Amino acid sequence: MTTNTSDTSTMHIGELAERTGLSLRTIRHYDEVGLLPATARTDGGFRVYSEEDFERLTVIKQMKPLGFSLEEMADILSLLSPRDGADIGQSETLARYLETALHQRAKMARNLAQADEFIQKLSSQA
Repeated sequence: MTTNTSDTSTMHIGELAERTGLSLRTIRHYDEVGLLPATARTDGGFRVYSEEDFERLTVIKQMKPLGFSLEEMADILSLLSPRDGADIGQSETLARYLETALHQRAKMARNLAQADEFIQKLSSQA
């Protein structure tokens, strides 16, 4: 269910889960560890999320398969959030995360190629 608060489109956790394909448990966990704190809570205590939260969760979901820790994800999210006057240290840190992401993706691509070869072998025997 989507509600409007102060002219901002918001959603409850169920809608956020449906839109992202993540479980309620996963979203609650990300809230508890500080990666995705709810924008607000209703009088009844239900979490309320914004479109910005949806976008943030999408980035978290993209980082997850690359093996980043929760701490690294929090660091990356803070570096990706728009700010005035990003310093050289931030750029260097982002460059290191990019290098790690590229390395992890290449490793995943090799694993996928091996899986494809195995599936081909199985298919040829079936």
